[in-house]
Amino acid sequence: MASFKLLPTLFSIPNTNPYRKPTIRTCLSHRRLNVNFEPSPGGAKTFISRFAADEPRKGSDILVEALEREGVSHVFGYPGGASMEIHEALDRSSIIRTVLPRHEQGGIFAADGYARASGRPGVCLTSSGPGATNIISGIADANFDSIPIVAITGQVPRRLMGTDAFQEVPLTDITRPITKFNYLVLDVEEIPFIVKEAFVIATSGRPGPVLIDIPRDIQKEMAIPNWNKPIMLHGNASRLQEKALLEEIVRLISQSKRPVVYAGGGCMNCSEELRRFVELTGIPVATTLMGLGVFPCTDELSLRMLGMHGTMLANYAVDRSDLLLAFGVRFDDRVTGKVEAFAENAKIVHIDIDPTEIGKNKKPHLSICTDVKLALEGINRILEKNAAKQVIAVEKDIPMTKYNDNASSTWRKEIEEQKEKQPPSYRTFGEAIPPQYAIQLLDELTNGDAIICTGVGQHQMWAAQYYKHKHPRHWLSSSGLGAMGFGLPAAMGAALAKPGAVVVDIDGDGSFMMNIQELATIRVENLPVKMMIFNNQHLGMVYQYEYEYGDSNSMHSYLGNPSNQAEVFPDMLMFAKACNIAAARVTKKGELREAIEKMLKTPGPYLLDVMVPHEAQVMQLIPDGSSFKDAIRGAQ
Repeated sequence: MASFKLLPTLFSIPNTNPYRKPTIRTCLSHRRLNVNFEPSPGGAKTFISRFAADEPRKGSDILVEALEREGVSHVFGYPGGASMEIHEALDRSSIIRTVLPRHEQGGIFAADGYARASGRPGVCLTSSGPGATNIISGIADANFDSIPIVAITGQVPRRLMGTDAFQEVPLTDITRPITKFNYLVLDVEEIPFIVKEAFVIATSGRPGPVLIDIPRDIQKEMAIPNWNKPIMLHGNASRLQEKALLEEIVRLISQSKRPVVYAGGGCMNCSEELRRFVELTGIPVATTLMGLGVFPCTDELSLRMLGMHGTMLANYAVDRSDLLLAFGVRFDDRVTGKVEAFAENAKIVHIDIDPTEIGKNKKPHLSICTDVKLALEGINRILEKNAAKQVIAVEKDIPMTKYNDNASSTWRKEIEEQKEKQPPSYRTFGEAIPPQYAIQLLDELTNGDAIICTGVGQHQMWAAQYYKHKHPRHWLSSSGLGAMGFGLPAAMGAALAKPGAVVVDIDGDGSFMMNIQELATIRVENLPVKMMIFNNQHLGMVYQYEYEYGDSNSMHSYLGNPSNQAEVFPDMLMFAKACNIAAARVTKKGELREAIEKMLKTPGPYLLDVMVPHEAQVMQLIPDGSSFKDAIRGAQ
């Protein structure tokens, strides 16, 4: 079948700014520079400045007011010599709350968590040199997972640039491959325009990180800002213009006997439209790690997570499908495994806002390059119209073709049979605590409504598998980059973005220690973050891979004290005590419920150190480069 592709409208507006490198724009205009000319999320409709219109002010004050005009309420900033002017300007702001992380990486991961939980851009600020390079992992993470972040860095004065001055690094060059766009500000009068444009780029089309590098002398320079300079960008508008493609999708659905929805992070802003689509069609839904929560795991049509560590049910359904509806996904290797064997018997419909993702890893039979929300709205209108015709047809005894009835019930029955045959299972260890059981208890005690943040490793997969995610933006995890140390600062950002929500960092001892300094930030800011650490004294996923694929020797994955393996080392409770945070340790399964209840009921932050056996493994597992048929199943 021929591949259909909808090309979005192209805006061709000349680049009038001589300071931005045209090569960056040329490259990104074809990759991710999808722009909608709309106000930034959270931006004020009317803004009252604390300065008179014709009053000169420092470049740093212009920057801060530009952030205020974009609706920014929190900045995660670590000061240094090249950014002190900006911090002084932030201190003069009555709108923005500046949060001081204890490490720059903690700051950008907090901004990331803030953005994931709220849907608004996260903002972080660092100085030059090592302060700036410390946020590289955070920028790469946001780029991988399409998270809107505006990262602001101080830079050495213009006269020293290119001289290898103290703490000078060419940050725009370093970050060019991992940002959606970046700026080196060389004119103080460009600040209002650059900030406005940065927020448009970060939030439009496929979201992503934008970096603004500002030399220190620019921050000090006096100027009268022009807030009305128009944005001029080459970009693609998210406009769905052809109804014929949507009707073709509906036709494919009506002809299908075993359809499956494969939903990813691109569905984060259209959860309601996706649920309505499933209600109209009865098609089961598998989600990616990034897509957890876009469709409730508690729904009878949920297949839960797909891929390497996904459920056997989701992988079975996709393997058996004859129509795969891929919404907001990129067919990455952790989902597909052996890509040529992935959904090999299915016609594939791929809808995504990023044209570079369509056909990159798996060629679709039909594709539409647009916002998934717009596409689903259009498909649902057609389905609702057809449903109305169906009612009339039934009343008049006129035969109609529709995915429903026999095909739907047969496919559902097959899935239900597989669900009974291959339920998720895990190994137990007597009175020791299975980590999967701890996740199930947490889910029960929070009714599946908590915002769950994780680090990276076994605990991340257990949290994905056994917590029943029901809401979008309640699952915050470094998925594409897989950055250890993400969970604690991300929870910090989520708690600020969603005050009143239950925020739980489910972490491993290895991942937790990578940004453990943020305990101090959480205490000082009095953030009610609950930390549930699965402590197995190992880098669990590394140990599991050594056990599965190596010679079972734990080479460098043991995190305890080799000279005294009977003790818990390091003692997480002492870290918590040092930061005046309530904490407890639980070692027995029978004591776990009470311990979690106490964690959730205690006001403010709380650390629960859950000792789990290092033999516990993540199951089910599809080995790298393999297919569903090669999966390692069940409790080991």
